[in-house]
Amino acid sequence: MASRYELSEGQWERIKDTLPGRVEHVGRTADDNRQFVNGVLWVLRSGARWHDLPERYGKYKSVHARFMRWARSGVWERIFADLVSDKKNQYLMIDSTIVRPPAGGHGPQKGGSEDKALGRSRGGLSTKIHLLADEAGLPVAFRITPGQAAEYAQAISLLQGQQAEAVIADKGYDSTEIVATIEALGAVAVIPPRRHWKQPRSYDHTLYKQRNLIERCFNRLKQFRRFSTRYCRNIEAFRACTALACSWLRLQLYVDTA
Repeated sequence: MASRYELSEGQWERIKDTLPGRVEHVGRTADDNRQFVNGVLWVLRSGARWHDLPERYGKYKSVHARFMRWARSGVWERIFADLVSDKKNQYLMIDSTIVRPPAGGHGPQKGGSEDKALGRSRGGLSTKIHLLADEAGLPVAFRITPGQAAEYAQAISLLQGQQAEAVIADKGYDSTEIVATIEALGAVAVIPPRRHWKQPRSYDHTLYKQRNLIERCFNRLKQFRRFSTRYCRNIEAFRACTALACSWLRLQLYVDTA
């Protein structure tokens, strides 16, 4: 029986032309791209080991090897970027969340924790996902850092090249640099001021209430167990899983209506 997390006809039509192995490509074509992507979605959603992949999706070693090949060549991130086609938004929201590896799941390996975007924060090893979402609460862009990384540098990076009338964030993003970056976009900063300001900046209290949409976006992303618990030891694999989870949320706009 097909999973409800498999691609519908409308969703498949939306992304199929962005995938490798199309008929017009030189070399081997991949007529099983849809089956393969559905298999990766199954692993992403369930959090299961690749070894437990149902046989209907193919041999797990082949599926995993192909997933990693696409991850290293940036295919999953290109799918997400293609789905975020309209940069003109009424408003944008910024926030971050922490995910943790399973206990004992990321022991000593070649390369330090920085290479794997793992850092020591309250509670132990963790990874932080910095997210930009639109007025519909859908992902627009993300960055992945070790868990102890500060928000402001990533916020500035996420906002580069964006267009919006306003940018909403909590008071953790109240800094001169972030506000200046937002205003340079021609947008209004909807960020509560911290207490230390002698002349606190005013902000739209009503619009600020919409920030709950990005919190709900994180809640939806965390339904994917390979996102909510960082089972991926490899940073390329985790970045690919994050891009695919974000893509899935945006693909809900293309669910078949019939």
